Amino acid sequence: MSEWFSGIKAKFILDFIADQRWKYITDGLKVTLEVTFLALILGLVLGAVIAVIRTTHDQLKEDQSKGFGSFLIKLADLICRVYLTVIRGTPTMVQLLIMFFIVLASSNNKVMVAVITFGVNSGAYVAEIFRSGIMSVDEGQMEAGRSLGLGYTDTMLQIIMPQAIKNCLPALVNEMITLLKETSICGYIGLNELTRGGDIIRGITYDAMLPLLIVAVIYLVIVMFFTWLMGKLERRLRESDIR
Repeated sequence: MSEWFSGIKAKFILDFIADQRWKYITDGLKVTLEVTFLALILGLVLGAVIAVIRTTHDQLKEDQSKGFGSFLIKLADLICRVYLTVIRGTPTMVQLLIMFFIVLASSNNKVMVAVITFGVNSGAYVAEIFRSGIMSVDEGQMEAGRSLGLGYTDTMLQIIMPQAIKNCLPALVNEMITLLKETSICGYIGLNELTRGGDIIRGITYDAMLPLLIVAVIYLVIVMFFTWLMGKLERRLRESDIR
């Protein structure tokens, strides 16, 4: 047993202490969190806009389906449907490679490429999450807002969207966790995120066990933290409903 611990200790020193190789992990973690946070913001904004457009289109009545305004809504809805079909129907890694080698080939900012790719990808799923949340809000809420003199946009932003976000909050947290784990493919474009940091150590020391286990544990801890945070937030929301 002591020999086993001595071997693990020697591997740990070789993998992380020697030449300060632990910096590959910490620097990679910073990149992973940065890409996740910025892509999440982009995905939330994009998803909210698409969800409102699609919901508005679905709620158009027959007497409102004529005119230039309704034409713009129908056109925007068509664009959103194509976007959702393409993004949800193709692998994230392929989208990342297309963005890096074709769309943004002239850019040397790999973080920006990753943020745009994952933000656009996440936006497609967030849009459907938001749309389901909006559709779960009683139609009378919109009518009540309009009867109070609020316009459609104000009613949507001040009355409908807060309730929709509350309804779909668990799904949004799950999407954030999925987004965090999907950033592990950024190494395909040479971005030194967390997973690639562990792989670099493996390539230097020829030891795969400790670097990859440490990477897995870090991902697990982050996911457990977000899950705990989500549970605490849900309890607070339930308490506010009771009051």
